[in-house]
Amino acid sequence: MELFHAILYHTLSAMLTILWLALFLRAIFSWFDPTGEGWFSGLLYMITEPMIHPIRVLFEKMNWFQGTPLDVPFFALVLLVVILRTLLTFFA
Repeated sequence: MELFHAILYHTLSAMLTILWLALFLRAIFSWFDPTGEGWFSGLLYMITEPMIHPIRVLFEKMNWFQGTPLDVPFFALVLLVVILRTLLTFFA
């Protein structure tokens, strides 16, 4: 059982780290390729957008942050990933 917990912890930790890195790179690459037409920008979009989209839909449905120049659902996902990584480390 201890081995299972270790494998689960390391797998979740790696997945959250990869997701955080992909979100960070997406933010950086949006400055250099705002249209997202490059192959690497497209790859980052394919990795991160399925997790951002439900938050974006929820915010639009609740009419939150409409008309703001910032991509608030993106920042909400970044905050969620950081909180999950912290909780995972805390409970490990």
